[in-house]
Amino acid sequence: MGVAISSLQSRSTARKNLYDRFRPRLLINPDLDRAAVSFQANRNLSLYRWFRYKEAFSAEFVRYAIEKSTRTPGVLLDPFAGTGSTLFAARELGWDTLGIELLPVGFFVIEARLAAESVAPETFEKELKKIESVEWETHSDPGFALRHIPITEGAFSRETERCIAGFRAYCEQIKDGNLRTLFHLAALAVLESVSYTRKDGQYLRWDRRARKKRVKSNFDKGAIRSFDSAIKEKLLQIHGDLCDKTKTQLRLFDTELQHKKIESLDLQRGSCLEMLPEIEDESIDLVITSPPYCNRYDYTRTYALELIYLGMDAEQIKKLRQDMLSCTVENKSKMTQLNRAYKSAGREAVFDSVARVYDEESALQEILEVLGQLRNAGRLNNSNIPNMVKNYFLEMAFAVYELGRLLRPGGRIVMVNDNVRYAGEEIPVDLILSDFAESFGMSTECIWTLGRGKGNSSQQMGAHGRTELRKCVYIWRKT
Repeated sequence: MGVAISSLQSRSTARKNLYDRFRPRLLINPDLDRAAVSFQANRNLSLYRWFRYKEAFSAEFVRYAIEKSTRTPGVLLDPFAGTGSTLFAARELGWDTLGIELLPVGFFVIEARLAAESVAPETFEKELKKIESVEWETHSDPGFALRHIPITEGAFSRETERCIAGFRAYCEQIKDGNLRTLFHLAALAVLESVSYTRKDGQYLRWDRRARKKRVKSNFDKGAIRSFDSAIKEKLLQIHGDLCDKTKTQLRLFDTELQHKKIESLDLQRGSCLEMLPEIEDESIDLVITSPPYCNRYDYTRTYALELIYLGMDAEQIKKLRQDMLSCTVENKSKMTQLNRAYKSAGREAVFDSVARVYDEESALQEILEVLGQLRNAGRLNNSNIPNMVKNYFLEMAFAVYELGRLLRPGGRIVMVNDNVRYAGEEIPVDLILSDFAESFGMSTECIWTLGRGKGNSSQQMGAHGRTELRKCVYIWRKT
């Protein structure tokens, strides 16, 4: 027999108590909308628009968050750096920035933005002129063909495959490493538009015209661009932005800003769970970040085309999926490796303390119990959802602790995240993480919510009605 709905709904005491505690600090912020806390506001912004990273927030939001947090530049950290919106926007405002990113796609985009700082528009233009009449298919080199994995096989037409191979071969002949990186970035940025796929949260959605076997969808993504036109347009966009940046710098010349040092941008590759413990205590003034959400979105699948372009194979991608923050049903617990890492660093007491805070968070334990009941009743569309939620909050507990340790007294953490729902049961991610933060010596100044929240998936709406989930920005301060 299934679990009665009334029985499940009655088991929400801990969540209600947590909500009542934080309710005075849940504030609708009319200054924010979904465009600001997503990539939408970056789409037409010079330099930021080169690569469409849907999970990013905007440079506009970063500037707003800094203005509301402090007016004194210092050291800013983004432990889930993505494609670097936080790092570059903060650096433009005079901050030294430190970013940590594990996904090779994001890391490469940040590297390309840094490489662009050493490429003159004239140099870029000379390379553009060399390829004005090039037809990439005729320059195809099998040695530079994409090495597909099962989930990307058939993503491109045969003609597009040959064009990509020709372009990659040409790029390797470009002697200037920074220039070569920008050309590769252009190709990376157009892969989706020239493919039979579209990024769709948990996976790649396949167009019905794809050569891929077993595609049973009637989905039509519309026009599929030719590689030649798409790559030329993207290269011209990059060149135009380089020119605009140079003009801006020239206008600032002979002003008081010409002697101002260029703030540092320190980029580290890896998992923040491993790298945050290596950073010195109280060395950070401000954190602005957005971790992966607890929503089953699999970055290794949605960015599979880009990952194979960067040379990753199936085993490397599988390992990457496990190394990333647990937000998919395939992630296994990192409890053992976290325990081993803290023990080898002589920080067993810290591990035990964080684990205890996690275990004693009553609203979280309540939702885990309810999800377990739903799984046993066959009401979850994947039986691993309870384990995913458990692993997600365990790892986030360690991340929140370490971020609090790194903050200087009075420093703030600004975190963007979404609440989620499974089988009608809402998980108050904002309140649980804020409770963690307060257990680790921070105060929750406010939780900004967007005036219009986030709706359910179509499956959730069909079963449970159209109700909104809070999309939030948390502001924590080290006391």
